[in-house]
Amino acid sequence: MKIYIETHGCTFNQADSDIMAKMLSETHEIVQDMADADVIILNTCYVKLPTEQKMITQIRNIKMKYPDKKLIVGGCMVEVDPERLNKFAGDDCWIGPHKVDKINDVVDKAIKGEVVHEYGKTNLVKAGVGIKSSNSLIHILQICEGCEGQCTFCCTRLARGYLVSYPIDVLVEEAKDAISNGCKELQVTAQDTACFGNDTGESFAELLNRLGSLEGDFKIRVGMMHPKSLKGKLHDVIDAFKNNDKIFKFVHLPVQTGSDKVLTEMNRMHTLDEYKYIVNEFRKEIPDISLATDIIVGYPTETEEDFCETLDLIREIKPDIIHISKYMHRPGAISNSLDEIDHKVMKDRSHRVNDVKSEVMLENNKKYEGTTQRVLIIGEGSTGGYVGYTDTYKNVIVDNAKIGTFVNVKILEGKRTYVLAEVIQ
Repeated sequence: MKIYIETHGCTFNQADSDIMAKMLSETHEIVQDMADADVIILNTCYVKLPTEQKMITQIRNIKMKYPDKKLIVGGCMVEVDPERLNKFAGDDCWIGPHKVDKINDVVDKAIKGEVVHEYGKTNLVKAGVGIKSSNSLIHILQICEGCEGQCTFCCTRLARGYLVSYPIDVLVEEAKDAISNGCKELQVTAQDTACFGNDTGESFAELLNRLGSLEGDFKIRVGMMHPKSLKGKLHDVIDAFKNNDKIFKFVHLPVQTGSDKVLTEMNRMHTLDEYKYIVNEFRKEIPDISLATDIIVGYPTETEEDFCETLDLIREIKPDIIHISKYMHRPGAISNSLDEIDHKVMKDRSHRVNDVKSEVMLENNKKYEGTTQRVLIIGEGSTGGYVGYTDTYKNVIVDNAKIGTFVNVKILEGKRTYVLAEVIQ
């Protein structure tokens, strides 16, 4: 049978799709066009309300356009909101993120006309040799699933469950296999990479050191780290970043708000001082390191004073990348019991924080002008040229380069979200 897989959401979700594609390809054909498929697998994201609406619209569109094809709904929607999903796809097969190893069975039953809803939490270890990424230059290395957080606004923890870390030896073997197959960027990913090993006694820093010591010309991007999870292992992790040239000098540390009061109400389990300490320690040991963070605008308890503290924090720490979300209730989230703030206020704050974001990101990128950087070219640009990343994970656009190679470039101009450069010999 011909199978099409459509993936939405984070890199972890993409890796789940890669696992399913790998397993299915042994007995089925994976196709790149939905119209060519006998079976359509929709791997859903459910992290935000607009994404939820997009998933429901896509389910409706697929069922309307391809009524004779078998639809299988997977991903976070299956675990977070099965009651709502049942209204739109109750007569279709489902597969939850903890049951991806059952995909062949679910597909076989779907083809026979059976309706099976395969979901629920397990301790499945998804790491394994031979799981190739859909993009051979980039391999997504899932190191653990679930988290130890209880953030009040989050529904992802309902989908991914409690922490399950994968064995270091298995992860290293998977990475070796990916590198031998042409991987140039190893993306270490999890809901919270820094909590890796808290359930098994293995060390996150040791994992990074072992990955960084592998042979080959490649780079490692470390995914989101929760500040609370770094507190007990900070300097070991910093040393791993500092001592391994293969690791991008880039950290993703979501802060969510600049108000200690709101941090407590969000149950983030860290303070602003602790957050700033983590950032400052990274910058002290690795001065050119890039920082990405996440901001939630309009949490139900956020006052104007709280919001202004967030603006002040952004101006103070000057992140290189800032992901901004407007607060919206999510199924199962603790904060659902709170009244949302006025949407006009929400919109106004969103505009104001975006203005500060633009100023800070442009200022940071301007500092790169005139410098020479080593860049990994990973693909073609959406509007021309080629896209790559510096050692500090700055997004670079060049006119001409070979995909999958490292080149030296001179930065010509810093833009808000990227820098323009020319290749030099």
